[in-house]
Amino acid sequence: MFVDRAVIEIIAGTGGSGSEAMRRERGVPRGGPAGGDGGKGGDVSLEVDPQLTTLLDYSYRRHYKAERGLHGAGKSMTGRSGEDLVLRVPPGTTVYDADSDDYLGELMEPGDKLVVARGGRGGRGNTHFQTATNQAPRRWEPGEEGQERRVRLELKLIADVGLVGEPNAGKSTFLASVSAARPKIADYPFTTLEPNLGVVAVSDFRSFVMADIPGIIEGAHEGKGLGHQFLRHIERTRTLALLVPVDAEDVQAELDALRAELDAYSAELARTPFCVVLTKTDLLGPEDEIPTLDGRGAWAIFQVSSVARKGLDELLDALWTQSRKTAAEENDDEEEEWWTP
Repeated sequence: MFVDRAVIEIIAGTGGSGSEAMRRERGVPRGGPAGGDGGKGGDVSLEVDPQLTTLLDYSYRRHYKAERGLHGAGKSMTGRSGEDLVLRVPPGTTVYDADSDDYLGELMEPGDKLVVARGGRGGRGNTHFQTATNQAPRRWEPGEEGQERRVRLELKLIADVGLVGEPNAGKSTFLASVSAARPKIADYPFTTLEPNLGVVAVSDFRSFVMADIPGIIEGAHEGKGLGHQFLRHIERTRTLALLVPVDAEDVQAELDALRAELDAYSAELARTPFCVVLTKTDLLGPEDEIPTLDGRGAWAIFQVSSVARKGLDELLDALWTQSRKTAAEENDDEEEEWWTP
């Protein structure tokens, strides 16, 4: 089961309390305070695990608590710090405070780590309260409480190319034809109920990742259908492929509707480079003409048949080239921003 959203409650460890103790040592006739400090409570952090693809584990268990620090002891011994709690998440996880909706960070690459709750500081022992007028203090501090918060996790798949289209536009068939992914395929709408990822191999050992999301219908940005729930998964793609079947009643209207939904959902998503792909050309007869449309804003228009495997090689090569071009532009922008005084 694909789970891309979860809310969990986390509690960092409480710090250990300081100790009250006195020295009773040979050769130290007057002794003195010897209470150690308490250990720090454990932090709660999130770390990327590249083996994970969903947030399914967090739908079964919602409460997590780090280990508390141990109390201080005599002979000025500091208590052991609590062990940190590390929760594993898939790449592409964005983290928010569930109550305030504050953005806490995102985890993209293997090994990325984000501390979301800090453990409490350990309390001081009575050695810290000795003064010239109070040589035998009985004062000590309790440990601080660990940070407690509700955290919302949202997964956005990381892919180079995102497939967008209305139900039965041929997205799943296309993905299955060009990759090892095996999405459900049937002759009725909404056969795709969750996003699918596939690694597409191109010639000369080139490859890229393609994401297929459920069909977009009019009003998807308002929550209609399944598209709104999964549109976030194509926000990180470098280019989009808008699929329109040649047997649609009005190919131009269907393309315009897709563009309008993307624009209504996110202006940034609407600025993502896109191409138009006319699918199911195998349904046309020998005398039928391929429908014409205005692909204004698209970097190219293609005609393919996933069943007959016509036009796929040209399209895949162009998608790989465009995704690499966009990646290079992103890197240039980051370098320019870095060097801007």
